[in-house]
Amino acid sequence: MNTSHTDAAVSAVSHALLRSYDDALIHDRIVRVLQSKKITTPTPIQSQAIPAVIAGDDVMGIAQTGTGKTLAFVVPMMQKLLQSQGNALVVVPTRELAYQVEEVCRWFAQSLNIFSTVIVGGAPMDRQMRDLKRRPRVIVATPGRLNDHLERNPKMLSSTSYLVLDEADRMFDMGFAPQIKMILKHVPEKDQRQTVLFSATMPDEIARLARDIMHTPLHIEIAPTPETKVDITQEIIIIEKAQHMNALFAAIKEVEGTVLVFTRTKHQARKLTYALRDANQRAEELHSGRSLAQRKKALQAVKEKRSRILVATDIAARGIDIDHMELVINYDLPESPEEYVHRIGRTGRAGRKGRALSFVIADQSDLLRRIERTIKKTLDRTTLQGVPTTDLKMGASFNPRRNGRGGGRGFGGGSRGGFGGRRNFGPRRGGNGRSQQNRNFN
Repeated sequence: MNTSHTDAAVSAVSHALLRSYDDALIHDRIVRVLQSKKITTPTPIQSQAIPAVIAGDDVMGIAQTGTGKTLAFVVPMMQKLLQSQGNALVVVPTRELAYQVEEVCRWFAQSLNIFSTVIVGGAPMDRQMRDLKRRPRVIVATPGRLNDHLERNPKMLSSTSYLVLDEADRMFDMGFAPQIKMILKHVPEKDQRQTVLFSATMPDEIARLARDIMHTPLHIEIAPTPETKVDITQEIIIIEKAQHMNALFAAIKEVEGTVLVFTRTKHQARKLTYALRDANQRAEELHSGRSLAQRKKALQAVKEKRSRILVATDIAARGIDIDHMELVINYDLPESPEEYVHRIGRTGRAGRKGRALSFVIADQSDLLRRIERTIKKTLDRTTLQGVPTTDLKMGASFNPRRNGRGGGRGFGGGSRGGFGGRRNFGPRRGGNGRSQQNRNFN
């Protein structure tokens, strides 16, 4: 945990930690809303960031998903808006994350009389323009669509007193740097607004951005790195590409809870979803080929446990906020170590233990080594019953470490023992798949 000002000429400011939301620092009306949601104790990032923001500091936070960073900027934002006449702008990389953030903002709407709106692509432009004419105090937006509105109304952000850039590293990864720079030209100068920036990582371009747009920001780093995040078990299985589908069904069979499957392409996501449904699994797909309404419906089905499997691409999965995600499967290894960190952060949330399993093929040793160097951890090899494994270098079978599971038990341990000796389990209609569909996965 680290808190310091990034400008060496300025001494670090020490703020008392927020130990409880019942603290006198937080406005009573905000406390009552949080209590109605059964939120009483701040997470570490909230404990440090909220007092700093309320005190007026610009804040640059390094925080993984699942650490509670949304409330870390929404709570002080609402308090600032309650006590001043300015407006707030929250910029996020994806539509899903925008809706997640705005949902939290809506908790406070009636009690505080502070209303918000979402400005994202894929939604009707004319409806958004009507919403903006109502002068919402909070705008939650994705960069592309916000720029579309700025072309029509360049002065719409002139009263912004509170600016948030959430998941800044992902916005840069997705090529939104030009749009972000354009947005910044339409908000007041950095000494006339308060700026909060959150990022899971701090690459050089984000550090440079922070120096340019923030006024002596307070640096708060609480995000647990993957090697210290003991609530996530990280494993790999080395298999031939032809075994991926078998491995997927075997891994899903081994757990009873919610599963998130990552693929690199929307075509692969669609294909896997159909295969899972053919085997009577309750599966949803989340990718750019789905409409905004379809994506919201898929997320809601998984949140409410009406479906237990979500197949997603990396970009579409940004903003997924589902606390009960038991297992993350990397059907395809991500293209970068940073994306690996983002993916596995979807499990092991809200104090729960999580599990991440990556499918690795023999010629991916270089990519695997880059991931392991980044997370400073050698990923344990595992097996799935009925799925033959191979080796990264020689292509020969190997006897992986079992981490004390004992022979015969596949991924995840326990007494179920994988497929009970059945091999080449794959998508099919009827049969055992039907009984799997009717299980209660709580």
